[in-house]
Amino acid sequence: MFKRSLTMVVLVVVSTCLTTITGFGNLKRTVALQTKPAPQTTTAATEPSPKGQPEKLSAADFSKLIQDLSEEGGYFRSDNLTSNETPYLHVVDKLKELGATGGAYIGVGPEQNFTYIAKIRPRIAFIVDIRRQAMVQHLMYKAIFHLSPTRAQFLSMLFSRPIPKDKKFAPDAPVNDLLTFIGQTAADEKAYTANLAAIRRTIKEDFKFPLTDQDQEGLEYIYKNFHDQGLDISYQMGQFRSSMFPSLGDLIMETDLHGKLGNFLASKDDFDYVRDMHNRNMIIPVVGNFAGPKALGAVGDYLKKNNYTVTAYYLSNVEQYLFQDGIFGAFANNVKKLPITDKSLFIRSVSGRMSMHPARQPGHRSVTLLEQISVFIKDFDEGKYQTYMDLTTMHYIAPDPVTTPVKNPQ
Repeated sequence: MFKRSLTMVVLVVVSTCLTTITGFGNLKRTVALQTKPAPQTTTAATEPSPKGQPEKLSAADFSKLIQDLSEEGGYFRSDNLTSNETPYLHVVDKLKELGATGGAYIGVGPEQNFTYIAKIRPRIAFIVDIRRQAMVQHLMYKAIFHLSPTRAQFLSMLFSRPIPKDKKFAPDAPVNDLLTFIGQTAADEKAYTANLAAIRRTIKEDFKFPLTDQDQEGLEYIYKNFHDQGLDISYQMGQFRSSMFPSLGDLIMETDLHGKLGNFLASKDDFDYVRDMHNRNMIIPVVGNFAGPKALGAVGDYLKKNNYTVTAYYLSNVEQYLFQDGIFGAFANNVKKLPITDKSLFIRSVSGRMSMHPARQPGHRSVTLLEQISVFIKDFDEGKYQTYMDLTTMHYIAPDPVTTPVKNPQ
C-alpha cells in the first residue's frame, strides 16, 4: 500500500521584491521576484484560440510531429517510470500568482507533467526526454487516457485491476477511495493481456504511430511494471529500488503547502482537462536531449510558426546532469531559441543530494523552485552560472511561506 507523507512545516521566508537568503555556510544569493501580476480570471480552456494556433491535431499530424521533432534516443541511468519529487505541488500557488496559464508547456519525465498541465492549462504541450522509452511511456499513457473516460477506469487500466460490475465509482469520487480500491485489488492476468493488446492497437491504429520492435518490447516492460508493482511502483535504476523514493501512491496523495491535494488524479476537472488535451493530440512526446542539436530548437520553431509562447518549462533536475556532462551551455543556447515573454517560467527541482538548499522544506529530499526564463538567459549571457550551485541558488522564486504545519488528509 502507499505510504502517507510526513507533516510539513514551511520555514522559508520570501519577500515580494528582493530578498537575500543566506545558506551554504557564508554563501549568499539574491532572490529576485517580480511584482505580482493580477490573477487571470479565465482559463485557456474557455478563451478563444489565438489566430494560427490549432485547436487539435489529426492523428497523422501528431505522429509526424513526433517523428519530425525527435532526435535519436540517448542514455539515462534510470527508467523514470514515475517521478520522485514530493514537493512538486509547492509551486502551484506561485504559478497562479505569476500568471502562468495558457500558451505552451514544455516538460520532461513521466506523470508529473500531467499535474502541471492540469494547473497551467496550456493550449499545447511537449514532453521532451532523452530516452525513447519515455516517449513510449507517454504514448501508453495517451492510450489509457483515450480508453478511460473516468479516473477510476484510468487507474483500473493502468494497473490491470478490473473494476467489478457491481462496483460503481462516482465521476467525482474521492481519490483516496480510488486508491484504496486499487491497493486492495489483485492484478488480473487476463486484464493485463487484453489491456496491453488494446494499448498497442490504439497507438498503432488510432494514433498512427509506428512502433518498432524495440518500442513494443519497451511498452510491455513499462506496462508490466505497473501491473506487478501497483501503487508501490517508484523511481528505480534498473532492478534497484530504494525505500527513500516515494511510491506513485504517495505522489498522488501529496499536498500543496496548505494541505490541499493537487495531483491531476485528485480532481475530475483536472483529469478531464488532461484527457481532453490528449484526445485533441495536443500533448506531444518528443525524444531529445535538452542540449541536443535538434529537438528543443525544433520545438521552438514549431511554437513560433504557430504563434505560441512558452508559459512554463518543467526541467526536473536535468541541468544537474548537463553540468556534469559539460553541455550546459548548449542547453542554454537552445533555450534562447524558444519564444518567451517576461512571464515565461522554469519549474526546477533541486535534489537534496547536491546541497542543502535554503528553500528546501523538512520532510522532503528535494525542493521545487521557479525562475523567469528571461532572467536565466540574462544571467547565462553575463557568465553568472559557473556551477550548478550558482544556477540553483541565484534568482530563484520560492513558494510563499506558510507559518503553520500542514498534514496530508487522512
